Amino acid sequence: MARDFRLNGWHVLAIFVGAFGVIIGVNLALAWNAVATFPGLEVANSYVASQTFDARRSAQEALGWTVEATAADGQIVLAITDAKGYPVQPKTLSAKVGRTTSAKDDRTPEFTFDGRAYSASDPLAPGYWNVWLSAEAFDGTQFQQRLSLRVR
Repeated sequence: MARDFRLNGWHVLAIFVGAFGVIIGVNLALAWNAVATFPGLEVANSYVASQTFDARRSAQEALGWTVEATAADGQIVLAITDAKGYPVQPKTLSAKVGRTTSAKDDRTPEFTFDGRAYSASDPLAPGYWNVWLSAEAFDGTQFQQRLSLRVR
């Protein structure tokens, strides 16, 4: 003879605690992962950086430089051209390559200029990468740009 199931207060309490326990546990795990994988700040003080943003942007745009980043066959290539399409060799150039969501793959390859573009030997794993480019023109103008790069 089968016994009929009756839903009582203890069953409802167990369902309630279990459901909210799962929700809270998942939220805590996601929050912990968000904080643990945060790569850091773009600038130390955003207010101070905003005070000179327009002047820096205008000076950088006046250079008329365009940058294109590509990666193939274990090489990263940064092609900088001026407004007329001619290759540009700035006074100084440095670039950091890394993933968007994590700082563990960040690296600073050594780029060399071949007369047309800068290249560095660095086999990147497939996926999306960022290139943080920092250069200085011969007139002292700072040029900074973040480029997206997709490696297949």
